[in-house]
Amino acid sequence: MTKRRNFIQGVTALSTLSLAGCGWRLADVRASTNSGRTDQLYIYTWTQYSDQKLLQTFTTQTGLKVLVDVYDSNEVMLAKLLAGGGGTYSLIYPSDYMVQKMVDRNLLIELQHDRLIGLENLFPQFQNPSYDSNNRYSIPFNWGTTGLLYNSEVLPQAPEDWDYLWQNKDILNKRMTLLNDVREVMGAVLRMLGYSYNSQNENEIKQAYEKLTELKPAIAAFDTDAWQNQILAGDLMIAMCYSADAIRVSKENPKLKYVIPRSGSSLWTDTMVILKSAPNIDGAYAWINFMLQPEIAASISQRLKIATPNQAGFELLPNNIKNNVNFFPPDAILEKCERISPLGNFEEVYERYWTQLTSS
Repeated sequence: MTKRRNFIQGVTALSTLSLAGCGWRLADVRASTNSGRTDQLYIYTWTQYSDQKLLQTFTTQTGLKVLVDVYDSNEVMLAKLLAGGGGTYSLIYPSDYMVQKMVDRNLLIELQHDRLIGLENLFPQFQNPSYDSNNRYSIPFNWGTTGLLYNSEVLPQAPEDWDYLWQNKDILNKRMTLLNDVREVMGAVLRMLGYSYNSQNENEIKQAYEKLTELKPAIAAFDTDAWQNQILAGDLMIAMCYSADAIRVSKENPKLKYVIPRSGSSLWTDTMVILKSAPNIDGAYAWINFMLQPEIAASISQRLKIATPNQAGFELLPNNIKNNVNFFPPDAILEKCERISPLGNFEEVYERYWTQLTSS
């Protein structure tokens, strides 16, 4: 949801990974390109979801050159597609709640499962997710939570809930950031107030807005990416962020600690979908099959610090990652988290309050 995660960096071993399990599919793609069809695959993905080494590995196996354009929010991506700017793209990485929005707008093909290799590798809950039953339109790529990353050296008391920001706003003044995402930020405050992330009660939304107006003078920025360098440089004390970013940044500085607020947070999944307007559907299927390989999934999870939905890939991970609660939180924590759901026309209410908040 929204911007995501400084993702595929330094994946030096991927070029040696085997794709023997999907050889015939890749052969089909190679044959189609030789017969005059496109030899390029355009992907539209999150700002940090591309890496030259990974792309080159895929090119070596398929003969397809991958070209990547990036976006920093689901809403930016959808707006571009609806404005007619997505004609070159075959594969896109929407978050869970955005999949249904794209289906409603008739943007996605229904996936032919007989063209997919490795669906059985997914954890059972990702083979029939609530946001897309039986993976009709999407294949999960990674998942995680939203929480707070704080500097334990300057803030020895760990934040336990979202209200920590209000209770300590004088100390944190201009040294904290919130995500640049209406549903995440409003949702977090709604949870803090005892409401649902997906509230459709305007009075509750207004209460969340009023709480945020109290905090806004102390917020350095609504930001989803730049905070990472800032907190590493010591300019920030705390940042609202996604778990994948938090894990990776804390690897660079172990004094940075990630917490999921006790009142609850969001649970997100980023997915892969194929557009109806895709100029290279064969290539898009080949890319999905590539990403479903257990070795690829495990390498991405280990190197990029993300939670893989691929059970076969999970089994290849070392125990220190399997047992890391920031990667794979216990059920007691996940039970308090919610997926962001599409709210139809009511989303205009969120946008109205968000515009007032961020423009004032």
